[in-house]
Amino acid sequence: MDHIPAFLLSFLVTLALLWLLPPVARRIGFVDKPGGRKKHRGSIPLVGGVAMYAGTLTALWLTQESFEGFLGLLVGGGLLLLVGSIDDKLNLSAASRFVAQISAVFIAIYFDQLMLNHLGNLVGLGQLQLGWMALPVTVIAVVGVINALNMSDGMDGLAGGLSLVTLASLTLVALYFGHFEQAFLLPVLTGAVLAFLTRNMRTRRHKQASVFMGDGGSMFLGFTIAWLVIQASQNPASGFAPVNALWIFALPLLDTVCIMLRRILKGRSPFAPDREHFHHILLVAGYSVRRSVLIMLALAGLLASAGLLAQALGVPESWQFAAFLALFGAYSWGMSHAWKVMKAIRPASPPSAGGSDNFIHPVKRSRR
Repeated sequence: MDHIPAFLLSFLVTLALLWLLPPVARRIGFVDKPGGRKKHRGSIPLVGGVAMYAGTLTALWLTQESFEGFLGLLVGGGLLLLVGSIDDKLNLSAASRFVAQISAVFIAIYFDQLMLNHLGNLVGLGQLQLGWMALPVTVIAVVGVINALNMSDGMDGLAGGLSLVTLASLTLVALYFGHFEQAFLLPVLTGAVLAFLTRNMRTRRHKQASVFMGDGGSMFLGFTIAWLVIQASQNPASGFAPVNALWIFALPLLDTVCIMLRRILKGRSPFAPDREHFHHILLVAGYSVRRSVLIMLALAGLLASAGLLAQALGVPESWQFAAFLALFGAYSWGMSHAWKVMKAIRPASPPSAGGSDNFIHPVKRSRR
């Protein structure tokens, strides 16, 4: 497969659809409307996910002889795109979304043999084989990545940018270990995400996104990233250890786990929406949306680079895992204290109906 034509096909098809689909989306009401805590101006078409999926599918169809080996990715990703798009329109229950996500994982397991059979040498005692735990751990891992990316989709360009950091990291690993010819999905997906960011990332000229990816787009991207990471980590020839996945997807993972733990400790549902994410801290600290996104992408890139450098230098996987656990502790402590500082300096406001916290108010999930 020639990677450059595949990249260009995906990029151009996605970009073309991002210009053609918005008028249709506005006509049928497939848009995200401002209101409540949604501060964007006007109704924004939720066509990013559809465009990225179509660009990916078209590029693979025109450059691959068959879909063998990644049929489950396309079918499962299509299912998530469909359910997520329905959710964007009708607000499905959390249970419905989880059923779709778990179904997509089983589709990938059946068609693509997607399975997390081992976790590498995490504790320094040899490769940690999962045995009968492989199936439930695979489901939990994929669903976790899907929701981590979905929960990070709170500002223009953030979810797409974080996805690009992960895809770029996987590309560097494939190039370093000479496995790029087998990693044919990476340029295709990178092209689709880059095209989306041209219409979703804020710049000095464009003050807000022209399109959002919607829940369908974020679930498709999260599913794709999880698929790529698992396939790479279970292939000895790829040079990609399971612990590397923690570093190249560190920021969404850290943010999501910390938030869910805090919600549980407060006696709330771990899936209840709120404004406790890292990007909310940056906004309250006075940074613009554009600068907040750039800060988070720089931090995500730094963490991914640290993990990749450790792997290239031959740092034992158990040391990398220990370092990540220390990072998680530091991040959790920092987030907790950052919110205390912000609440102390912010003028008091009436308690929300959802609880006694005067600063953090439940909000509807983002549709970016």
